[in-house]
This record gives sequence, structure tokens and C-alpha cells, in this order.
Amino acid sequence: MVQSKSWIMTNHFDGFPKDSNFKLKVEELSELKDGEVLLEAVFLSVDPYMRPFSQFYMKEGDVMIGTQVAKVIQSKNPAFPLGSHVVAHSGWRSHSLGDGSNLTPIMPEWPQNVSLSLALGTIGMPGLTALYGIEEVLGLKAGETLFVNAAAGAVGSVVGQIAKIMGCKVVGSAGSDAKVAFLKELGFDQAFNYKTVGSLEEALRSASPEGYDCFFENVGGPSSSVVIQQMKDFGRIAVCGSISTYNDAAPQTGTCSYMTINLKQLKMEGFMQARWAHKHPDSLKRLLEWVKEGKLQCREHITRGFENMPAAFMGLLKGDNIGKAIVAV
Repeated sequence: MVQSKSWIMTNHFDGFPKDSNFKLKVEELSELKDGEVLLEAVFLSVDPYMRPFSQFYMKEGDVMIGTQVAKVIQSKNPAFPLGSHVVAHSGWRSHSLGDGSNLTPIMPEWPQNVSLSLALGTIGMPGLTALYGIEEVLGLKAGETLFVNAAAGAVGSVVGQIAKIMGCKVVGSAGSDAKVAFLKELGFDQAFNYKTVGSLEEALRSASPEGYDCFFENVGGPSSSVVIQQMKDFGRIAVCGSISTYNDAAPQTGTCSYMTINLKQLKMEGFMQARWAHKHPDSLKRLLEWVKEGKLQCREHITRGFENMPAAFMGLLKGDNIGKAIVAV
């Protein structure tokens, strides 16, 4: 018998999550049946979407949702040989049983010198989100100007780099001077700390006096209206997330300037990367090639120890991370 540890949500969050919202549960897993595999977590992803998803779609006592890179330690399924690695939607679990239906094998061409944790970041869901937001939603073109907020996070940092690969001007905002320095390392044309600038409007205008063709939105809240005022006519906005609102006890209101959207004839579209799942295999190969060629740099904020999952999650929501937040078991 194998013991599995899992983190469950004891009660729904009231504002910002607290330690008391989580409980570590230990259980013994049953023996494998034909067609099943036993997984052991190696890396677990910590992502902003976990906050709203848990609030609206989970019940008290459920295991926290999440994705992990796991090693197959027992197998009765020939599609997943012993010792192979997979991306699994197993939640915050140290070990899990499955029939293979929610498992994606790590691509066979994965280089030995590239950490498998990147399958949860730049060469995984965040990277795909960045790629599809740019190509499928924004339709970004060479020579255009893009603004991305939360630009030092897992998605935003890839957005900016892909836009530079495409030959665009990129402006990013982040919440600390260290994050701004990171953005400049990545090749952003302009970057600023939104917490210390005197005026967001002035910072945006200074970074790109001619305005913005595209806006990759990760933050939400009142700042969005300020950015929208700086958009060029017929600009495009890809709404990926709204992390500034996730811990609010009550929904924010009056944070979007619909008159400006109308007068400037802007296109604004929310999206999730799963819409283009049929493109994932080829898209992941493209991301991997850019990493191998040095065109995409990958920064990770690694927390060690499965017991620190709640702390890593709360740290992410406070903005502690630069790049992708990962827990290494």
C-alpha cells in the first residue's frame, strides 16, 4: 500500500486565503487495477486561477485543484511505462492513481538538460496561454506596440518575449523594482513599477506616447480603464485574468470604460488556452524550440516541500514570485 498526502480546502476563502483554509490529509491508495498507473508528484504548479476556481467550483473538503509533473512508479497501462513522466491534473496530491485519461506524456524530444518543471510553465499551460493570446486573440503583427501587466509572472513574461520574437515594441508593468529589472533582462523595451510611479496614465504615455495597438490583460480592476484610455483606434485586448480582484470579498464595479471601447472601436475578448487544445502538440514543440534556441528565458520561483503548498499559493497571490511559481517535492 502507498500512502498519499493531499491538501484539501476546509472552507471557502473569505478574502485572502489563510492557513486555516487548508488541511493535510493522508490516505492509503488501493492496489492497481488493469489499465491503471500510480503516480508520484515531482513538481506541482501554483497558478492564480486556483483562487477563483476554488471559490466557485469546489466544495469544502475537496482536494485543491492543480497540475503536476509526476513520475510513473507503478503501471498496468502499456501507454505509460514505469519510470516515464507525465503532466497530470491530479491536484495537490503527492501520489495518485489513474487510468491514464487525464495524463499527457512528456514529449519524447524533451532535452535532458531542460528541467521537467518547465512543462508546468513556459513549455506548458502558461506558455500556451501566452502564445494563443498573442496569435489567436490579439492577432499581433510585427511593428505593433503591446502592453502587458503582471509582466513578470508566468504568463506575462512569456507574452513579452514572444512579442519581441515577432518584432514588436513591448511595454510591461510589474510590482517591484526587482521584477522591472527582470523584464529589462528579457528585452522589454520599457518597463515600470506600477506601485511606485506617480501616475499610471503618465507612465503608460511616457513608455509609448503614440499609444498601444494591443493589451494583454492579467490584472483587472480600476487600472484596466486607465490602459484602455491609451489604446489606439481599433486596438485589441486579450483578457487572460484579473488577479487584482481574486481576493475581493465583493465584486468590483465600474472598472471598465465601455464608452472608450465604443468610441475607439476596440476588440476585447476573454479566453482560455484549452480552446485550442488541438494545437497543443505543435505549439509545445514551438515553445520548446524557442527555449533551446535561447529566445525564451525561463525564470522559476521554486518552493521546496509538499508541505509548503499553501504557503506557495498564498505567496503567489501576494506577488512574491518572479516567473513561474513551482513546488518541488
